[in-house]
Amino acid sequence: MGFLDLDIFDFLDILLVTALLYQLYKLVKGTVAIKIFIGLASTYLFWKLVGALQMELLSEILGQFIGVGVLAIIIVFQQEIRKFLLMIGTTSFQNQQDFFKSIIKPKKKISLNIKDVVQACISMSKTKTGALIIITRTTELGSFEQTGEKINAPVSKGLLESIFFKNSPLHDGALIISKNIIVAARCILPVSDQVKLPVYMGLRHRAAASLTEMTDALAIIVSEETGKISYLKQGRLKENLGSQDVQSFLKRDMKNT
Repeated sequence: MGFLDLDIFDFLDILLVTALLYQLYKLVKGTVAIKIFIGLASTYLFWKLVGALQMELLSEILGQFIGVGVLAIIIVFQQEIRKFLLMIGTTSFQNQQDFFKSIIKPKKKISLNIKDVVQACISMSKTKTGALIIITRTTELGSFEQTGEKINAPVSKGLLESIFFKNSPLHDGALIISKNIIVAARCILPVSDQVKLPVYMGLRHRAAASLTEMTDALAIIVSEETGKISYLKQGRLKENLGSQDVQSFLKRDMKNT
């Protein structure tokens, strides 16, 4: 029973693997990939078990399956792997990079014009004007900005309403705000495959959920059907919000950016 002998490094190994699996589980939870993830995890644990019990034939067969399965994992979980790498980059390297930059050259803080954003959303809510506003924090959204029309103008209530006016050529798609600048409009975002959103949610909500899952951006949506305002952060949805709700959420989430 030598395989049961554990030292402190074995416990550390188990702890790190557990943390890694938990993060992977959070990424695929609520998607169709969760069943594949559980199936692969079960197969791997069974392979380690039969190997420990010295069942050589079955261990060899499962070992070959696991070896080939690495390519299958990359193909099946390409979206989840991308999210995982983005999460690591955002929470570790990016923060370290920003820290060293702040020592060398302290960055000038630019506050978001929250008042105009909120007032524009309330005004569009009353007229049932559909809108999808993305607000960046630390993660750059350059690849998504390139899919739309460049604006590069300061945030203002009038401009936000003009862009999302129903007869405007820029009203369809997402509007991206970075450092209090409306960078681009009519941007194309990926649509989330998660099943956690209510079935009545449209493409605006699903696109916002997908982007806020992958990045630390914030999203405000005004429903074209109901006029209701929603807010998304990290893929989590808050519905039926008033002006005070949106204002408090933005003040809280933009405080440290």
